[in-house]
Amino acid sequence: MLFCQKKHEFHDLGTSACIVMAGWLVAIPSIIIFLFPVYSFARPAVLLDLDRQFQFAEHYFQKGEYYRAIGEYERFIYFFPEARQVELARYRIGLAYLKGERYQEAIQAFQLLIERYPNSVHAIKSYLETSEAYVQLKRYDEALINLENLITVAPDQNIKDEAYYQCGWVYLEKGLWENAQTCFDKISAQNREKYRLKQFLKELDKKKLLKHKNPSIAGLLAIVPGAGHLYCERYRDALASFLVNGALIFAAYEAFDHDNDALGGIITFVEFGFYSGNIYSAVSSAHKYNRDEKNRFFRYLKEHAKINLSLAGPESNKALVLSCGLSF
Repeated sequence: MLFCQKKHEFHDLGTSACIVMAGWLVAIPSIIIFLFPVYSFARPAVLLDLDRQFQFAEHYFQKGEYYRAIGEYERFIYFFPEARQVELARYRIGLAYLKGERYQEAIQAFQLLIERYPNSVHAIKSYLETSEAYVQLKRYDEALINLENLITVAPDQNIKDEAYYQCGWVYLEKGLWENAQTCFDKISAQNREKYRLKQFLKELDKKKLLKHKNPSIAGLLAIVPGAGHLYCERYRDALASFLVNGALIFAAYEAFDHDNDALGGIITFVEFGFYSGNIYSAVSSAHKYNRDEKNRFFRYLKEHAKINLSLAGPESNKALVLSCGLSF
């Protein structure tokens, strides 16, 4: 009985010691924190500066690192939403997407700017850049609608004339030469010299002198294998068509001449396919020739006659920058 009692007392003593020790383990850190100062080893915080952040985004844009520039412009807008450069930053984002050939994102960025700053210079410029993005996507009708909207909201005649000029070039992209000339004719008298329209329209008149191949004539000439291609100045195709069709016709004749009607029939069936293809190819060659001539002339106009006239500077509604590629 005495042994059991001592054993029980020893157990109670151990339990009490454990409780005391646990209390000290909890209390010691609190005492240390209270008695000694806490030192932070974190790096000092970097504060964003409005001007430096915008200059950093501009730095990437000027270097042609457009996707990095977009990120920095967006950071600027997020941290400084009331800054006076926000409108320009949004315009730069659209330009960066455009120059980076992400045309759909460019359109969205420009449209957002137009919605938020509908009467600003950058909004007017955004209409023009949006049309360029649509042209790059070959969505010509949407480009024209966008320019017509610009003509509706344009605050002065200079901007309307720029829109008419761009409309003309969109129609040229579509191959609608008469529509293009109609747009150019709408440019006011005061700006016709600015766009060198007199010289340009003379160049445009050269379209009447472009070589043209009549598809119907090409098809009729193709009755003689190769003649249609020869008319379309596709000399290798003409030779190949003449040799293949000639060889098959001769082979069919020889087969029938030697009373081998089965072989002659097979060769005639094959030759009929080649002969029909020769006529179809000649007609297609005429269309392709005309299309290539138009494209070649259009490239010439773009390289030697197109003037890039765009609004410049957020301070003025009428400032214009002229980039001229005329070499008449």
